[in-house]
Amino acid sequence: MAINTQNVCLKMTAGRKDQFPRDALPQIALSGRSNVGKSSLINTVLGRKSLARTSAEPGKTITVNFYEIDKKFYIVDLPGYGYAKVSNADRERWDELINSYFEADRALNVLVQLLDSRHAPSADDVQMMEYLHFHRIPFVVALTKADKLKKSEMTAQLEEFRITCAPYGCKQVFLTSAEKGTGVEELRQYLDACLAPEA
Repeated sequence: MAINTQNVCLKMTAGRKDQFPRDALPQIALSGRSNVGKSSLINTVLGRKSLARTSAEPGKTITVNFYEIDKKFYIVDLPGYGYAKVSNADRERWDELINSYFEADRALNVLVQLLDSRHAPSADDVQMMEYLHFHRIPFVVALTKADKLKKSEMTAQLEEFRITCAPYGCKQVFLTSAEKGTGVEELRQYLDACLAPEA
């Protein structure tokens, strides 16, 4: 990534829309179900070990985390969805926070939707992609945990997800592993291009 990833800080943990940063810095958001590996991918993309931390209680922490990168843009970690044990009240809070994030006037360049490479998208994953498609939010898919696949499975899974995600307007699918670093450089280059000023 053509920025100084050593100059990174957690700028804001927002549990309400009035806490979102109000500046005009570009944003790259990450979305995915609880335990899909968002924190691990953020840390790997930024070359950090423990910048983004996982919650001890999946699904309970409903906040949007804004990481400021080199004072040039934000990586936005959206709260995980799909954790079975959350209450209806927690689900409603999640819905309200996510809706308020996407409805706000902000420079969202692209969203990275994380899906587990080992399994077909869940009903919650499909609902999220339908939401992104309906609201015309540009997104790519990062398939996580590729290190858990056999090498012989990787190409087939990548193609299968490309076919599955295409109807929702997915721009590209990346097979990634935070553990092995698979696909991370390709994803970085794509995000760099999304941040580049238009010619």
